[in-house]
Amino acid sequence: MNPEHQAASPAAEPWAAVDGDPREFEHLTITGDANLPSAYRVTDVAVGSIGAATLAAAALWHDRGGPDVRVKVDRAEASVAFRSERYLRVNGETPADLWGPLAGDYRAADRWVRIHANFDHHRDAALRALGIPPGPETARADVEAAVAGLHAADLVERIMAEGGAAASWRTPEEWRSHPQGAAVQGLPLIALSRLGNAPQRPLPAADRPLEGLRVLDLSRVLAGPVCGRFLAAHGADVLRVSGPHLPTFPALDLDTGFGKRSCFVDLRMEDGRETLRALVRQADVFVQAYRPGALGALGFSPEALARLNPGLVSVQLSAYGQSGPWQDRRGFDSLLQMASGLVATETESAGHPDRPRSLPAQALDHATGYLAALGAIAALRRRHAQGGSWLVEVSLARTGWWLEHLGRASDGHAAAEPDPSPYLETTGSITHVRPPGRIPGAMPRWERPPPQMGEHDAAW
Repeated sequence: MNPEHQAASPAAEPWAAVDGDPREFEHLTITGDANLPSAYRVTDVAVGSIGAATLAAAALWHDRGGPDVRVKVDRAEASVAFRSERYLRVNGETPADLWGPLAGDYRAADRWVRIHANFDHHRDAALRALGIPPGPETARADVEAAVAGLHAADLVERIMAEGGAAASWRTPEEWRSHPQGAAVQGLPLIALSRLGNAPQRPLPAADRPLEGLRVLDLSRVLAGPVCGRFLAAHGADVLRVSGPHLPTFPALDLDTGFGKRSCFVDLRMEDGRETLRALVRQADVFVQAYRPGALGALGFSPEALARLNPGLVSVQLSAYGQSGPWQDRRGFDSLLQMASGLVATETESAGHPDRPRSLPAQALDHATGYLAALGAIAALRRRHAQGGSWLVEVSLARTGWWLEHLGRASDGHAAAEPDPSPYLETTGSITHVRPPGRIPGAMPRWERPPPQMGEHDAAW
């Protein structure tokens, strides 16, 4: 691939973010001309993140004695993979709606507000902020009436103070001038840093890129689980760790659970924390996507993890990034789309200025998951060659800035919806999207169906 083509490739920025070898990059082929309908280049982000992550997997396999690096990603396949949860079917039926009845967009006195109310505790936090008795019986009309008399920024801060999650409408220009938006622009797409010294861990020859590597997946909802699912598709032993008391989305657990095992560990208890410490000591990668600082307060900061297991790769996914006034703020893809101006652009370009319109996929979640996997594999390659403990940091907000920075798609809303049928498989009673990307001789696949939550022992 000549330099002009490399610069034009959607995978160029993520590959450069991990200091990828330009000679390896020449062996990434992107096929097809599909695009998701959007004002933004959403499919470019899909093929860029999936392509770079798959290229890293192929390169690691080559490091381990595999063949020369060759990778292919199709634009339609990447587009479908970015909407995998939409195509999930169980016994031919669509799972229950992911969105709670009170979740969504509300018109405040000055602008729109998006309230995340899919988890009961977030719903109740929003209701407390509105002066409405918390509980599942609240009518949406009551919330609409309460929101209508409030200023959006004030309401969002009240909801956040109650432990909820919300965001107000901004244009891209407003986001760029906001202190958090400005901080995000200064962050690398993937931050990869060495935490400390540790011996090299050369990896033996293997039939698959990540064969024999152990991954702890402490994440929920979408971005973190997508990372773990990708690593599992390339041979990693992925153990998802959750608490029996934590809320979750059953449909997303199915969609992102392929290839994984699942155990419950209660980190509120010392015996649970000791169980996790024992798992960490034998792990290669630790992926976590809880609110920044939450696991650190329990003794599982990246620095503490590196002391437990010198040579560990820690991967941290956050909503708003690792610097700026909102770095510790909880957030979700839908809220980041609203806060950063993506919704404003989609709405205005689609000709519906009075109705918020989101991206055609949870693109920030999916892309950040693949970028996290790319960072994890890049760090494993460095550990293999150089030693050391490594920290990988990615965020939904920085991924959103990548999408914004790619520019607008010409007549993007006229793009035809991609046909998912060539990319669907059936495993038992579940119809699902197959793992995207192609490595000759080591095609991605999942060795096990999604587990029931907590089905397995907390052990390797």
